[in-house]
Amino acid sequence: MNAPQVVSLGCRLNLSESERIRAMLAGEDNLVVINSCAVTSEAVRQTRQAIRKARKANPDARLLVTGCAAEIERDQLSAMPEVDGLIGNETKLDPRSWNVASSAPPVPALHTRAFVAVQNGCDHACTFCVIPQGRGASRSLSVAQVLREVETHLDAGAAEVVLTGVDVTSWGQDLPGQPGLGSLVQAVLDAFPALTRIRMSSIDGIEVDEQLFELFAAEPRVMPHIHLSLQHGHDLILKRMKRRHLRSDAVNLVTRLKDRRPEIAVGADLIAGFPTESTGHHEANLSIVRELDIVHGHIFPYSPRPGTPAARMPQVDRPTIKRRAAELRTAVAKARSDWLATLVDKPLSVLAESDGTGYSPEFARVRLPEGIARGIIVTVTPKTLEDALLS
Repeated sequence: MNAPQVVSLGCRLNLSESERIRAMLAGEDNLVVINSCAVTSEAVRQTRQAIRKARKANPDARLLVTGCAAEIERDQLSAMPEVDGLIGNETKLDPRSWNVASSAPPVPALHTRAFVAVQNGCDHACTFCVIPQGRGASRSLSVAQVLREVETHLDAGAAEVVLTGVDVTSWGQDLPGQPGLGSLVQAVLDAFPALTRIRMSSIDGIEVDEQLFELFAAEPRVMPHIHLSLQHGHDLILKRMKRRHLRSDAVNLVTRLKDRRPEIAVGADLIAGFPTESTGHHEANLSIVRELDIVHGHIFPYSPRPGTPAARMPQVDRPTIKRRAAELRTAVAKARSDWLATLVDKPLSVLAESDGTGYSPEFARVRLPEGIARGIIVTVTPKTLEDALLS
């Protein structure tokens, strides 16, 4: 019997869901699942490529596709001869969708870091984004559901919990009393005093409630690492994206956090070449990398998604988009290199992965001495940037 293969593309939420799918389908014979992404046109291209690659490697397997592309690009993917069927995104965690027996929630495979999806869907309407079409309206797990899932992962040996979602900071807005995400993080900390590391996935800074801010600023078990769904550094482009924050909102949030916790490392998503973006707008994007000291940057060259308002706006030419994305990556690489240099000769508490590296609380990737088992937290003091820290 061949164990089921699950290929995960895209976001951390997909990674979390792929683990649950893999566990749910354990024992299924000769099955390949592609958990797809559709956030950009490139993501859809990579999904098609993954389907073809999986079929070539598994010519006799049953190949099923789920994820956002299976919703948004349903006709395109279902027409591929390699695909045997599509599973709806909203039902992909339901055993009935896969014709397997319903049972108690499966114990996840052992991983150093556990991704716990506390929220799904999105109620916003950013002009460039198709994800609400693939994920539906925002919906939250209850506190009790989250605690049960965290406990399952901890019992399986996870040493760090990452709370994730499509719009994770909107957690609770559909629950009675509309609790803030900070209250959920506090509930996890209170329920599991032995849990020493909790991390957040990408967050919308404008939705950070005061309790969550205080936890980022002062709670040592909440990792000093914040990744913002920023998207751009110029207010006019943010308005045209239909984002709900201004540049100053992001600057104020990071300034307040660093005043309280100077070691906090900042990450951000930034889009290069959004429609109507001028040279001045691009310069604002570059300058916010420096102003916020963005050391974990995810740079996305804009690509139009059919059916979105941004696709109907005046477009920036592809060579310019490519050049601006490269300049943003260079700016982030410079900020990251300078930051990593500050960690030399600094004792770091590193959670070991299985590949001989691990991650510090600030999410710096560190090379470990030989013989450190996965899941162990060790103190490492890097002596040189080249020998100890991976850029």
